[in-house]
Amino acid sequence: MRIGVSYSSATDFPSIISEVVAFENAGIDAVWLGESYGYDAISALGALAQATSRIQVGPGIIPLYTRTPALIAQTAAGLDAISGGRAALGLGASGPAVIEGWHGVPYDAPVARTREIIEICRAVWRRQRLENHGRYEIPLVNEKSPRRPLKLIAKPPREQIPVYIAALGGRNVALTAEVADGWIPTFFWPDKCQQVWGSALAEGKSKRSADLGTMQIVTAAHLAIGDDVAAYVDDQRPFVAHYVGGMGPRGQNFYNDLAVSYGFPAEAAKIQDLYLDGQKTAAEEAVPRELLEGISLVGTEALVRERLSVYAAAGVTMINVKPAGASVEEKCAHIRKLRRILDSL
Repeated sequence: MRIGVSYSSATDFPSIISEVVAFENAGIDAVWLGESYGYDAISALGALAQATSRIQVGPGIIPLYTRTPALIAQTAAGLDAISGGRAALGLGASGPAVIEGWHGVPYDAPVARTREIIEICRAVWRRQRLENHGRYEIPLVNEKSPRRPLKLIAKPPREQIPVYIAALGGRNVALTAEVADGWIPTFFWPDKCQQVWGSALAEGKSKRSADLGTMQIVTAAHLAIGDDVAAYVDDQRPFVAHYVGGMGPRGQNFYNDLAVSYGFPAEAAKIQDLYLDGQKTAAEEAVPRELLEGISLVGTEALVRERLSVYAAAGVTMINVKPAGASVEEKCAHIRKLRRILDSL
Protein backbone atom coordinates (compact mmCIF):
# COMPACT_ATOMS: atom_id res chain seq x y z
CA MET A 1 0.00 0.00 0.00
CA ARG A 2 1.32 3.43 -0.99
CA ILE A 3 1.10 6.72 0.89
CA GLY A 4 -0.08 9.94 -0.69
CA VAL A 5 -1.04 13.42 0.42
CA SER A 6 -3.79 15.55 -1.02
CA TYR A 7 -4.64 19.22 -0.75
CA SER A 8 -8.01 20.81 -1.39
CA SER A 9 -8.67 23.67 -3.76
CA ALA A 10 -8.85 26.02 -0.76
CA THR A 11 -5.10 25.54 -0.20
CA ASP A 12 -2.59 28.28 -0.89
CA PHE A 13 -0.61 26.03 -3.24
CA PRO A 14 2.61 28.10 -3.36
CA SER A 15 2.94 27.70 0.40
CA ILE A 16 2.95 23.88 0.43
CA ILE A 17 5.76 23.14 -2.02
CA SER A 18 8.48 22.85 0.63
CA GLU A 19 6.14 20.77 2.79
CA VAL A 20 5.58 18.28 -0.03
CA VAL A 21 9.35 18.00 -0.57
CA ALA A 22 9.72 17.17 3.14
CA PHE A 23 6.92 14.61 2.87
CA GLU A 24 8.68 13.00 -0.11
CA ASN A 25 11.79 12.61 2.02
CA ALA A 26 9.66 11.15 4.82
CA GLY A 27 8.32 8.44 2.53
CA ILE A 28 5.19 9.48 0.65
CA ASP A 29 4.61 8.16 -2.87
CA ALA A 30 2.21 10.70 -4.40
CA VAL A 31 0.72 14.17 -4.15
CA TRP A 32 -2.72 15.19 -5.41
CA LEU A 33 -4.11 18.72 -5.71
CA GLY A 34 -7.80 19.47 -5.78
CA GLU A 35 -9.54 21.95 -8.05
CA SER A 36 -12.92 23.52 -7.46
CA TYR A 37 -13.05 27.33 -7.15
CA GLY A 38 -9.63 28.14 -5.74
CA TYR A 39 -6.39 28.06 -7.73
CA ASP A 40 -6.22 25.68 -10.66
CA ALA A 41 -4.40 22.44 -9.84
CA ILE A 42 -2.11 22.10 -12.83
CA SER A 43 -0.02 25.24 -12.33
CA ALA A 44 1.08 24.12 -8.87
CA LEU A 45 1.56 20.52 -9.99
CA GLY A 46 4.07 21.76 -12.55
CA ALA A 47 6.01 23.45 -9.76
CA LEU A 48 5.80 20.31 -7.60
CA ALA A 49 7.02 18.19 -10.51
CA GLN A 50 10.17 20.30 -10.61
CA ALA A 51 10.63 20.40 -6.84
CA THR A 52 10.31 16.62 -6.33
CA SER A 53 12.14 13.70 -7.90
CA ARG A 54 10.29 10.48 -7.13
CA ILE A 55 6.64 10.89 -6.25
CA GLN A 56 3.62 10.72 -8.51
CA VAL A 57 1.92 14.08 -9.17
CA GLY A 58 -1.66 14.52 -10.24
CA PRO A 59 -4.85 16.55 -9.96
CA GLY A 60 -7.30 15.09 -7.54
CA ILE A 61 -9.45 16.00 -9.36
CA ILE A 62 -9.98 18.04 -12.55
CA PRO A 63 -13.74 18.59 -12.93
CA LEU A 64 -14.46 17.17 -16.36
CA TYR A 65 -16.77 20.03 -17.43
CA THR A 66 -14.08 22.68 -17.06
CA ARG A 67 -11.99 21.85 -20.14
CA THR A 68 -12.48 20.22 -23.51
CA PRO A 69 -11.53 16.53 -23.60
CA ALA A 70 -8.59 17.30 -25.88
CA LEU A 71 -7.26 19.94 -23.48
CA ILE A 72 -7.59 17.53 -20.56
CA ALA A 73 -5.48 15.05 -22.52
CA GLN A 74 -2.93 17.72 -23.48
CA THR A 75 -2.70 18.90 -19.88
CA ALA A 76 -2.03 15.40 -18.55
CA ALA A 77 0.52 14.77 -21.29
CA GLY A 78 2.29 18.02 -20.50
CA LEU A 79 2.41 17.24 -16.79
CA ASP A 80 3.72 13.76 -17.56
CA ALA A 81 6.46 15.24 -19.74
CA ILE A 82 7.60 17.86 -17.26
CA SER A 83 7.58 15.33 -14.39
CA GLY A 84 9.52 12.68 -16.29
CA GLY A 85 6.63 10.22 -16.52
CA ARG A 86 5.30 10.64 -12.99
CA ALA A 87 1.84 12.06 -13.73
CA ALA A 88 -1.58 10.64 -13.00
CA LEU A 89 -4.86 12.11 -14.16
CA GLY A 90 -7.62 12.42 -11.60
CA LEU A 91 -11.01 13.22 -13.12
CA GLY A 92 -14.43 13.72 -11.63
CA ALA A 93 -17.81 15.20 -12.35
CA SER A 94 -17.72 17.42 -9.24
CA GLY A 95 -21.28 18.60 -8.63
CA PRO A 96 -23.87 21.18 -9.68
CA ALA A 97 -22.79 23.60 -6.94
CA VAL A 98 -19.39 24.05 -8.59
CA ILE A 99 -20.11 23.30 -12.25
CA GLU A 100 -23.21 25.45 -12.57
CA GLY A 101 -22.56 27.85 -9.69
CA TRP A 102 -18.93 28.69 -10.56
CA HIS A 103 -18.32 27.68 -14.18
CA GLY A 104 -21.79 28.44 -15.50
CA VAL A 105 -21.91 25.17 -17.41
CA PRO A 106 -24.88 22.77 -17.34
CA TYR A 107 -24.25 19.72 -15.16
CA ASP A 108 -25.54 16.95 -17.39
CA ALA A 109 -24.74 13.34 -18.34
CA PRO A 110 -21.73 12.94 -16.02
CA VAL A 111 -21.37 9.19 -16.58
CA ALA A 112 -21.57 9.36 -20.38
CA ARG A 113 -19.16 12.30 -20.47
CA THR A 114 -16.67 10.52 -18.22
CA ARG A 115 -16.56 7.49 -20.50
CA GLU A 116 -16.04 9.59 -23.62
CA ILE A 117 -13.36 11.76 -22.06
CA ILE A 118 -11.33 8.73 -20.99
CA GLU A 119 -11.56 7.26 -24.48
CA ILE A 120 -10.53 10.58 -26.04
CA CYS A 121 -7.60 11.04 -23.66
CA ARG A 122 -6.22 7.60 -24.38
CA ALA A 123 -6.53 8.18 -28.13
CA VAL A 124 -4.68 11.49 -27.80
CA TRP A 125 -1.85 9.91 -25.79
CA ARG A 126 -1.48 7.20 -28.46
CA ARG A 127 -1.19 10.07 -30.97
CA GLN A 128 -4.11 8.82 -33.03
CA ARG A 129 -6.00 11.20 -35.25
CA LEU A 130 -8.81 12.34 -33.03
CA GLU A 131 -12.34 11.47 -34.05
CA ASN A 132 -15.29 11.15 -31.68
CA HIS A 133 -19.03 11.07 -32.26
CA GLY A 134 -21.16 11.43 -29.16
CA ARG A 135 -21.47 14.09 -26.49
CA TYR A 136 -18.28 15.55 -27.96
CA GLU A 137 -18.27 15.85 -31.73
CA ILE A 138 -14.64 15.90 -32.88
CA PRO A 139 -13.90 17.32 -35.41
CA LEU A 140 -16.87 19.65 -35.20
CA VAL A 141 -19.10 19.26 -38.24
CA ASN A 142 -18.73 22.18 -40.65
CA GLU A 143 -20.25 21.47 -44.05
CA LYS A 144 -18.94 24.66 -45.64
CA SER A 145 -15.38 24.05 -44.47
CA PRO A 146 -14.82 20.44 -43.39
CA ARG A 147 -12.27 19.90 -40.62
CA ARG A 148 -9.81 17.05 -40.79
CA PRO A 149 -8.97 15.04 -37.66
CA LEU A 150 -5.77 16.13 -35.92
CA LYS A 151 -3.32 14.27 -33.71
CA LEU A 152 -1.11 15.44 -30.89
CA ILE A 153 2.02 17.00 -32.35
CA ALA A 154 4.01 16.60 -29.13
CA LYS A 155 5.49 13.21 -28.29
CA PRO A 156 4.76 12.54 -24.61
CA PRO A 157 6.94 10.09 -22.66
CA ARG A 158 4.09 7.61 -22.15
CA GLU A 159 1.15 6.44 -24.22
CA GLN A 160 -0.64 5.32 -21.06
CA ILE A 161 -1.12 7.80 -18.24
CA PRO A 162 -3.09 6.30 -15.34
CA VAL A 163 -6.62 7.69 -15.08
CA TYR A 164 -8.35 7.83 -11.71
CA ILE A 165 -12.03 8.69 -11.35
CA ALA A 166 -13.62 10.26 -8.29
CA ALA A 167 -16.99 8.55 -8.02
CA LEU A 168 -19.66 7.93 -5.40
CA GLY A 169 -22.89 7.07 -7.22
CA GLY A 170 -23.56 3.51 -8.33
CA ARG A 171 -23.48 4.13 -12.10
CA ASN A 172 -20.29 6.15 -11.90
CA VAL A 173 -18.58 3.63 -9.62
CA ALA A 174 -19.53 0.82 -12.02
CA LEU A 175 -18.08 2.82 -14.93
CA THR A 176 -14.91 3.47 -12.95
CA ALA A 177 -14.44 -0.22 -12.19
CA GLU A 178 -14.93 -0.96 -15.90
CA VAL A 179 -12.69 1.60 -17.62
CA ALA A 180 -10.44 3.52 -15.19
CA ASP A 181 -7.03 2.66 -13.82
CA GLY A 182 -8.12 3.71 -10.36
CA TRP A 183 -10.97 4.92 -8.17
CA ILE A 184 -10.93 7.89 -5.78
CA PRO A 185 -13.85 7.59 -3.35
CA THR A 186 -14.58 10.37 -0.86
CA PHE A 187 -15.07 9.74 2.88
CA PHE A 188 -14.14 6.10 2.32
CA TRP A 189 -15.11 3.86 5.23
CA PRO A 190 -13.49 0.52 4.34
CA ASP A 191 -15.73 -1.52 6.62
CA LYS A 192 -18.78 -0.27 4.65
CA CYS A 193 -17.32 -0.54 1.14
CA GLN A 194 -18.99 -3.79 0.19
CA GLN A 195 -22.31 -2.70 1.66
CA VAL A 196 -22.40 0.59 -0.22
CA TRP A 197 -20.54 -0.12 -3.48
CA GLY A 198 -20.21 -3.91 -3.71
CA SER A 199 -22.75 -4.47 -6.47
CA ALA A 200 -21.55 -1.48 -8.54
CA LEU A 201 -17.93 -2.58 -8.29
CA ALA A 202 -18.83 -6.15 -9.26
CA GLU A 203 -20.83 -4.92 -12.25
CA GLY A 204 -17.98 -2.80 -13.54
CA LYS A 205 -15.27 -5.38 -12.93
CA SER A 206 -17.26 -7.97 -14.89
CA LYS A 207 -16.77 -5.79 -18.02
CA ARG A 208 -13.20 -4.69 -17.28
CA SER A 209 -10.49 -5.37 -19.85
CA ALA A 210 -7.64 -7.52 -18.58
CA ASP A 211 -5.27 -5.02 -20.19
CA LEU A 212 -6.13 -2.50 -17.48
CA GLY A 213 -4.95 -4.73 -14.66
CA THR A 214 -6.32 -4.51 -11.14
CA MET A 215 -8.20 -1.34 -10.33
CA GLN A 216 -6.32 0.85 -7.86
CA ILE A 217 -8.23 2.44 -4.97
CA VAL A 218 -7.00 5.75 -3.60
CA THR A 219 -8.69 6.94 -0.44
CA ALA A 220 -8.01 9.60 2.18
CA ALA A 221 -7.65 9.59 5.95
CA HIS A 222 -6.58 11.84 8.78
CA LEU A 223 -3.38 10.39 10.28
CA ALA A 224 -2.10 10.49 13.84
CA ILE A 225 -0.22 7.61 15.45
CA GLY A 226 0.36 7.64 19.20
CA ASP A 227 -1.10 7.04 22.65
CA ASP A 228 -2.79 10.43 23.05
CA VAL A 229 -3.98 11.49 19.62
CA ALA A 230 -7.70 10.62 19.64
CA ALA A 231 -8.75 14.29 19.62
CA TYR A 232 -7.37 14.65 16.08
CA VAL A 233 -10.40 12.76 14.81
CA ASP A 234 -12.50 15.86 15.49
CA ASP A 235 -10.37 18.02 13.20
CA GLN A 236 -12.36 16.57 10.30
CA ARG A 237 -15.66 18.01 11.49
CA PRO A 238 -15.58 21.28 9.47
CA PHE A 239 -14.62 19.45 6.26
CA VAL A 240 -17.21 16.68 6.62
CA ALA A 241 -19.95 19.11 7.64
CA HIS A 242 -19.17 21.35 4.65
CA TYR A 243 -19.53 18.47 2.20
CA VAL A 244 -22.43 16.61 3.82
CA GLY A 245 -24.27 19.82 4.64
CA GLY A 246 -23.35 22.37 2.03
CA MET A 247 -22.15 20.84 -1.23
CA GLY A 248 -25.41 21.16 -3.11
CA PRO A 249 -29.08 21.74 -2.32
CA ARG A 250 -31.32 19.13 -0.77
CA GLY A 251 -31.72 16.19 -3.11
CA GLN A 252 -28.55 17.07 -5.05
CA ASN A 253 -25.81 16.44 -2.50
CA PHE A 254 -23.91 13.22 -3.22
CA TYR A 255 -21.97 13.43 0.06
CA ASN A 256 -25.18 13.67 2.05
CA ASP A 257 -26.43 10.61 0.17
CA LEU A 258 -23.25 8.78 1.17
CA ALA A 259 -23.77 9.56 4.86
CA VAL A 260 -27.27 8.13 4.50
CA SER A 261 -25.85 4.99 2.84
CA TYR A 262 -23.43 4.63 5.76
CA GLY A 263 -26.41 4.39 8.11
CA PHE A 264 -26.85 7.99 9.29
CA PRO A 265 -30.05 9.27 7.63
CA ALA A 266 -31.24 11.38 10.57
CA GLU A 267 -27.78 12.78 11.21
CA ALA A 268 -27.27 13.62 7.53
CA ALA A 269 -30.56 15.50 7.40
CA LYS A 270 -29.71 17.41 10.60
CA ILE A 271 -26.24 18.37 9.34
CA GLN A 272 -27.70 19.65 6.09
CA ASP A 273 -30.52 21.59 7.77
CA LEU A 274 -28.10 23.27 10.17
CA TYR A 275 -25.48 24.04 7.51
CA LEU A 276 -27.94 25.48 5.00
CA ASP A 277 -29.47 27.55 7.82
CA GLY A 278 -26.07 29.13 8.47
CA GLN A 279 -25.41 27.24 11.71
CA LYS A 280 -22.06 25.78 10.64
CA THR A 281 -20.65 25.13 14.11
CA ALA A 282 -23.77 23.22 15.12
CA ALA A 283 -23.57 21.25 11.85
CA GLU A 284 -19.98 20.31 12.66
CA GLU A 285 -20.97 19.12 16.12
CA ALA A 286 -23.72 16.98 14.58
CA VAL A 287 -21.29 14.86 12.54
CA PRO A 288 -21.28 11.39 14.18
CA ARG A 289 -17.98 10.51 15.80
CA GLU A 290 -18.41 6.93 14.60
CA LEU A 291 -18.27 8.19 11.01
CA LEU A 292 -15.18 10.27 11.71
CA GLU A 293 -13.40 7.31 13.31
CA GLY A 294 -14.37 5.05 10.41
CA ILE A 295 -12.66 7.28 7.83
CA SER A 296 -9.52 7.95 9.92
CA LEU A 297 -6.18 6.43 10.82
CA VAL A 298 -5.96 7.89 14.30
CA GLY A 299 -4.87 5.97 17.38
CA THR A 300 -2.16 3.75 18.77
CA GLU A 301 0.23 1.93 16.48
CA ALA A 302 -1.65 -1.31 17.16
CA LEU A 303 -4.98 0.28 16.21
CA VAL A 304 -3.59 1.85 13.03
CA ARG A 305 -2.03 -1.47 12.06
CA GLU A 306 -5.41 -3.15 12.55
CA ARG A 307 -7.21 -0.48 10.51
CA LEU A 308 -4.69 -0.82 7.69
CA SER A 309 -5.58 -4.50 7.40
CA VAL A 310 -9.22 -3.48 6.92
CA TYR A 311 -8.24 -0.97 4.22
CA ALA A 312 -6.17 -3.65 2.49
CA ALA A 313 -9.06 -6.12 2.62
CA ALA A 314 -11.25 -3.52 0.92
CA GLY A 315 -8.73 -3.29 -1.94
CA VAL A 316 -7.16 0.06 -1.05
CA THR A 317 -3.78 0.56 -2.72
CA MET A 318 -3.02 4.14 -1.64
CA ILE A 319 -4.06 6.25 1.33
CA ASN A 320 -3.82 10.02 1.02
CA VAL A 321 -3.09 11.07 4.57
CA LYS A 322 -3.57 14.36 6.37
CA PRO A 323 -0.99 14.07 9.15
CA ALA A 324 -1.47 15.74 12.51
CA GLY A 325 0.99 18.35 13.72
CA ALA A 326 1.62 22.05 14.04
CA SER A 327 4.95 21.81 12.23
CA VAL A 328 6.18 20.05 9.12
CA GLU A 329 8.50 17.90 11.25
CA GLU A 330 5.61 16.72 13.44
CA LYS A 331 3.65 15.81 10.33
CA CYS A 332 6.66 14.00 8.86
CA ALA A 333 7.02 11.99 12.08
CA HIS A 334 3.54 10.52 11.61
CA ILE A 335 4.28 9.77 7.94
CA ARG A 336 7.50 7.99 8.89
CA LYS A 337 5.62 5.92 11.50
CA LEU A 338 3.05 4.92 8.89
CA ARG A 339 5.81 4.09 6.41
CA ARG A 340 7.45 1.78 8.94
CA ILE A 341 4.16 0.03 9.69
CA LEU A 342 3.35 -0.51 6.02
CA ASP A 343 6.85 -1.76 5.26
CA SER A 344 6.48 -4.33 8.05
CA LEU A 345 3.17 -5.74 6.85
